[in-house]
Amino acid sequence: MPASYDLVIIGGGHNGLVTAAYLARAGVKVLVLERREMLGGACVTEALWPGYKVSTAAYVNSLLRPEIIRDLELKRHGFEMLPRNPSSFTPFPDGRSLLLGPDKAMTRREISKFSQRDAEALPKYEAMLERVADFLEPTLTMTPPNPWSFRPGNLMQLAKLGLAFTRLGTDGQKAIEILTGAATPILDRWFESEQLKVTLATDAIIGAMASPSMPGTAYVLFHHVMGECNGVRGVWGYVRGGMGGISNAIASAAREKGAEIRTNSEVMRILVRNGAVEGVALADGSEIRAPRVASGADAQVTFLKLMDNGDLPAAFVEAVRNIDYSSASCKINIALGELPDFTALPGTTAGPQHRGTIHISPTMEYIERAYDEAKYGCPSEHPIIEATIPSALDDTIAPPGKYVMSMFTQYFPYKLAAGLSLEQEKEKYADRCFDLMDEYAPNFKRSVIARQVLAPADLEQRFGLTGGNIMQGVMSLSSLSFMRPVPGYADYRTPVRGLYLCGAATHPGGGVMGACGYNAAREILRDVKK
Repeated sequence: MPASYDLVIIGGGHNGLVTAAYLARAGVKVLVLERREMLGGACVTEALWPGYKVSTAAYVNSLLRPEIIRDLELKRHGFEMLPRNPSSFTPFPDGRSLLLGPDKAMTRREISKFSQRDAEALPKYEAMLERVADFLEPTLTMTPPNPWSFRPGNLMQLAKLGLAFTRLGTDGQKAIEILTGAATPILDRWFESEQLKVTLATDAIIGAMASPSMPGTAYVLFHHVMGECNGVRGVWGYVRGGMGGISNAIASAAREKGAEIRTNSEVMRILVRNGAVEGVALADGSEIRAPRVASGADAQVTFLKLMDNGDLPAAFVEAVRNIDYSSASCKINIALGELPDFTALPGTTAGPQHRGTIHISPTMEYIERAYDEAKYGCPSEHPIIEATIPSALDDTIAPPGKYVMSMFTQYFPYKLAAGLSLEQEKEKYADRCFDLMDEYAPNFKRSVIARQVLAPADLEQRFGLTGGNIMQGVMSLSSLSFMRPVPGYADYRTPVRGLYLCGAATHPGGGVMGACGYNAAREILRDVKK
């Protein structure tokens, strides 16, 4: 007889594990099925080379919801954050550099090297963002109201949101611009120095096939300030032992509450009968029965690959087909023999230039030109680099005297121009990234021991991310809140009874937040109790 559970979760990414932990805690019999040999999805630590522990996809954390850390007692299960101070280092071709971080006095001194006016403006800019965050952040752990529904509870939720918005006062217009606009006009309005603007602008394009001048990038910029590290807002940190430490801690909490978790268990089909889910079929031919199934995979994988079109309304299938998965992010993981010796701030002993994110993108025009090349299917000749060296703070992830570097780079388009070979282009692109880093730290290339290059197509194959999109769909207004994943289905439910989504394809979207899994668990439990 097929095994039977109350709920089967497809995918052992961090969101799926959060859903499992909360439902198991409520007494639901849960099974998690993970395709790969390890848990975590894109929030994972892998031993790529002997002695090195590499966060192969996600690489820094701040967004993981504090209520999840508290409710699941993740610190007791081994989760530990290492806050970064300073948070970023940007070297420039003229030999100058800019450090930014939670140390307000240091940040003011650093910005004053380029603009006294900007040094005075940054605290006001951050205060404005915090006021908008106070309005938006509570919505991250809410099920979005459906503006097309006239149910009393739904109308009341819409009214509460409207009231909260009116309390923003003059910041309301700023909130709308952040949700809908481009990053460049906002940064131009607040700041005059190219050095500060370009350092902030890279957060607006992470994971997006867009330049900072395009509508929608302001929210991606803002998305990166709605977090905290050990209770301090806006601070990002490394996870001790790599990003897999998050997923492993959540999995440990889920198992403690009774959830069963299996790896090397690929789901090939979601079983549906008479409009209701019945379970899943695995690659080994076995079937597992359950009256409820939650998928942590993106909408295209869930509805177009794991299901038959006949299981779903035609209009819904068409809406899923129209989800934008554009991506141009290439992740390069590197083993180093020594730390980069930057011309702008020399030294191969771990210093402030090594602890935070290293930004390599000298001007706003530089970013725009890099994007222009990718528009036509060509990897950027002059890429944008965000590099981190977590082993500068965490001595558990590399052999003594050695280091791990993550390069998150833009732009390498998912769809290459005709005649271009993926394998050749990604290696040439990685070489260009290394040449660029060598211009700022001349010892860099000779310090490289090994590298792994993951273009968008590799991210798709390795982590099941359609188009290599790390957010499981673009984070523009047309794909946020009650529009995510498609209009009418933002409550984590689907047209099939008993079938749910619990991954980043749902509100509030991508990033290592756990909020998608948290919200889905609440809705599933509500249905279970009915």
